[in-house]
This record gives sequence, structure tokens and C-alpha cells, in this order.
Amino acid sequence: MNYTNLLKSIIETSYLAGEKILEIYNDNNYKSSIEIKKDASPLTIADKTSNNVIINSLKKINNEIPILSEEGEKIDFSTRKIWNRFWLIDPLDGTKEFINRNGEFTVNIALIENNTPVMGVVYAPVKNKLWYGLKNHGSFIINKNQEPIKISKEEPSGKIVKIVSSRSHANNKKLKKYLKQFEKFEIVSMGSSIKMCLVADGSAHYYPRFGPTMEWDTGAAHAVVKYADGNIYNIDTNKELTYNKESLLNPGFIVK
Repeated sequence: MNYTNLLKSIIETSYLAGEKILEIYNDNNYKSSIEIKKDASPLTIADKTSNNVIINSLKKINNEIPILSEEGEKIDFSTRKIWNRFWLIDPLDGTKEFINRNGEFTVNIALIENNTPVMGVVYAPVKNKLWYGLKNHGSFIINKNQEPIKISKEEPSGKIVKIVSSRSHANNKKLKKYLKQFEKFEIVSMGSSIKMCLVADGSAHYYPRFGPTMEWDTGAAHAVVKYADGNIYNIDTNKELTYNKESLLNPGFIVK
């Protein structure tokens, strides 16, 4: 499989999905179509439209690779457990950010092989920024359709440590306890998978996550961090996050 050509197709798919999302984002009528899912999270027509664009595109690119999407059909572990390669997508990560109109939402597409991400694309349509990571290739950022720039995570060099915090799911008690280890720190508030990408591109140093997330929330950005010389670890065991578990719920984690 030619991963470089595949990556180009996935980047094009992300741009196309983002374009469709922006059409809805710029039309205030979308608010009348907001639904509440069983887990109490919101669902908009933009989530559904983006999902359709991505699913149709992935099937054209390679119809043999199975797809697991937040907004797709739920696939039982008895079926999934034999997968050694699959697409993991969140067609609109940060639906609350979309509804709040702060622009901090993304399109996430990851290729998972043997329980780890080998390719990931995270696109923020409003910011027109795209991060991608590819095994044996590295991680890059594309700003406003310019040439890709190679990125890598950075260790704190001065006294101030930059900590990313979730804008919509902050857990102040656990975060405060975590922050006690640092003499001086700066909080960088952000929504969606952009938080993980900020660690990957050196804009921040660490991102601790204590609240619940699902595999599709992290898969694409995990690839970006992993191939930018960082990683995502279980916050209790310090082992790298894995994918296609029987339960798709992630443990608490730290991006560093």
C-alpha cells in the first residue's frame, strides 16, 4: 500500500468535509437541526454531512478497509476484533465548539493498524490549519494551503510550562492537582483535537486529559503527536493508548 498517495487522498477528503461543514457553519439555520444523542452530546446536520462525505470518499479510495466512525453504524467487537487495519473517524470533533461558533472544531481521520495509528489528519476548517502525521514520514502542519512545515514537540526550555486545557470539559479539581508539580505554568485553552496538535507542533508542552473521551476523539491527533516525536499515554499506567478495544472509551491520558 502506497501510504504517501493515500495520505494525499485523505487530506483532500478532509478539505472537502471541512468545506461542507463551513457551508452549514455560515448558515445560522443549522441550529434548528441540533439533536441530543443518548450520551447527552449534541449532534448537528454538519456532523452528518461531514460523515457522509468522508465515508463515501474512503469507500472510493479503498473499499476493502473497514470504517469506524462516531456518526456511523455501531460495530460489535465480535466483528471488529479481527480487524488489523481500519479507518477511525470523527467527522466533526468539537460539536460544542461548532455550536458556540468559536471555530475550534476539527475533521479527524486516522488509519489504525494493529491497534496503533499509522496515519492521521486533523483539519480545522475555520482556522484553515491542517496537521498530519504519517509513520516513517513525520508530522507536518499546513497553514492556509501553503507548503507543509515539519513539526516536532518541544520540551520546556524556560521556567514557564504551557499546559493545554479543554475549553468544554475542564476538570478543575484534577487539573489543579496536576499543576502543583510546576513552579510556573501558563494555561492554553482550546477545543477539540487541536489541543493535542498544539503539543505536536510545539505551541504547548503537555495536555493532561482527565475526563472521558472515545477512540475517534484521539486517533488522528495521536498520529500527529506520535510522529512528531511525542505520544499519548495512559495517565495512570504510562502506557501508550491503544485502539480497537472492546470498549471504545479511552482512559485518562497525558499528551507529551
